[in-house]
Amino acid sequence: MSVAKHIRTSVLDVAYEESGPADGTPVFLMHGFPYDPRSYDHVVPMLTAEGCRTLVPYLRGYGPTRFLSPDTMRSGEQAALGNDLKELMDGLRIKSAFLCGYDWGGRACCVVSALWPERVRGLVTGVGYNVHDVARSVKPASAEKEHRAWYQYYFHSERGRAGLTENRRDIAKLLWRLWSLERPFDETEFAASAPAFDNPDFVEVVIHSYRVRYGYAPGDPSLAALELSLAAQPSISVPTINLHGTGDGISPPQPADDHARHFTGSYERRLVRGAGHCVPQDAPRETADAILELVLRR
Repeated sequence: MSVAKHIRTSVLDVAYEESGPADGTPVFLMHGFPYDPRSYDHVVPMLTAEGCRTLVPYLRGYGPTRFLSPDTMRSGEQAALGNDLKELMDGLRIKSAFLCGYDWGGRACCVVSALWPERVRGLVTGVGYNVHDVARSVKPASAEKEHRAWYQYYFHSERGRAGLTENRRDIAKLLWRLWSLERPFDETEFAASAPAFDNPDFVEVVIHSYRVRYGYAPGDPSLAALELSLAAQPSISVPTINLHGTGDGISPPQPADDHARHFTGSYERRLVRGAGHCVPQDAPRETADAILELVLRR
C-alpha cells in the first residue's frame, strides 16, 4: 500500500507516494503531462512484490506539490524537472536509484542520467532520449509531425493560456485520447488523475514548459548553468531500456531508432504493442518487467 508523504527541496514541498520495504531497491517512477502518479498504480505492486521501494512524486505544478515561495519562477524547463528529481533523491538520502519516466517524467530521468550518472543504476525511458535541443527547436518538422504538436503552439499564445486555465480537464482528456491510439479511453482512469491538474501553479508551469523549449520564454536564471550543460545534448551512459508504444499518438515509433546515438552504455528499444504515450498506464506489466530486468542485472 502506498503512503503519501512530503519532503522539502530548495524550492518545493514535494508530495510523493512511497510503497514497499524501506530498505528495498529504490525506484523512482516519474509521470508526464498531462498525467499524475496514478499512471503507475498497476506498476507499483509488481515492483514491491519483488522487494523494490517505489517513490512516485507529483511533479512541480501537479497535485499537492507546492512551491515554497511566491517569488520562485514557475519554470517548467527541463533543468527544473531534472534538478527537482536530483534534489528529491538528496532529501531522501538516496545515493543512487533506478529511474523510470515518460514525457516530462522521462525528461527528468534523462537529465539526471546524463548529468549525474553516478546517481542512476538503470533507466527505463518512454520514447527514448527526452532532452530538448532548444537551439534547433525552431527548425520545422514535417507537416505530419507538426500537426501532432498543435497543443504546444496553442500554449505559445495568450489564447492558449486562457484556454488551459478554463478548459484544463477538457484539453487533458483530448490529449489522452489522441495519444493512446490502440487502447480505449478509460473515463475512470482519467477521473482519478484529473484533480492533479487543479494545482494553483499547473497552468503557469505548463505554459512556461512549452514556451521555453522553443526559446519563446526565458528560463530560470538559477538553472542557467544546468541548461547550458543540456544544450550540449550530453550522452547517457547508464544501462537503458527505451519503451515505445506502437499506439503513441504524439511520438509514433519510426523504423529507425534516432535516439540510440545518445546512449553510450547498454541500450535497447522495445516496441510495446498496444501502448500509447503513457506506457506505464497502458502496459504496466511490460514497464515493471523492464525495470526488474535492470534491477536483476546489477
